[in-house]
Amino acid sequence: MDLKKDVQQQFGKSAESYVSSRIHKDGKDLQKLIEMAEVTGKEELLDVATGGGHTANAFAPLVKRVTAVDLTQEMLTAAEKFVKGNGNQNVEFIKGDAENLPFSNDSFDVVTCRIAPHHFPNINEFIKEVFRVLKQGGQFLLDDNVVPEDDQYDQFYNKVEKWRDYSHFRAWKKSEWIRMLEFAGFEIDEWHRFEKTFYFDSWCNRMNLPMEEKKNLTHYFISASERIKDKFRITIEESQVVSFLGEAIVLKAIKK
Repeated sequence: MDLKKDVQQQFGKSAESYVSSRIHKDGKDLQKLIEMAEVTGKEELLDVATGGGHTANAFAPLVKRVTAVDLTQEMLTAAEKFVKGNGNQNVEFIKGDAENLPFSNDSFDVVTCRIAPHHFPNINEFIKEVFRVLKQGGQFLLDDNVVPEDDQYDQFYNKVEKWRDYSHFRAWKKSEWIRMLEFAGFEIDEWHRFEKTFYFDSWCNRMNLPMEEKKNLTHYFISASERIKDKFRITIEESQVVSFLGEAIVLKAIKK
């Protein structure tokens, strides 16, 4: 599928920058994800679309075993170097598709997925797969960028993300996540909204955006309506975009 090849191509060339990315490495959302988890040290945990391995790394000392899955081999290699370099030896790295997980039913006590589902073209297949591989009573810990409920804001955010990163599929609304999860059979146990400041230069550079496209994207931000600029707290200095505000949902759902 071309969309998945796009993901592999983008993240293959950006693997190291995701390991070192501050927003992925140091986010308060990751701490909240850990706080929300109920673990005793005996759990089998699956981290889907592990990316730079930050979630797998954070949970490895807290559970019995972590299985980290990613579609992109270069990501897995970079994540393994990072996680093992931190002394975590109870993490296995496996190449796999979030929408077709290579595991049997009822295999895991906890499934995590952080800052990744906006790349998945078939989100409901991913949710079904998480439900399938979780044991009864298992926890799904989700953390991903979302869009406001207003359609105009939704369209702006998804357009600029797709412009910056052609492997972006869709950031969903908070209400859409809750609806999809409940329809799949999950019960929503707890959720939080997080604000995220994106610094324009590093946000573009992480995806190796060509200079001409970066210039065009800058113009698009500057030309946005005052309503959009206000909502996304777009900061502009000397005709350059400095930063803007996004949001994420951090959520725990239980397989009942």
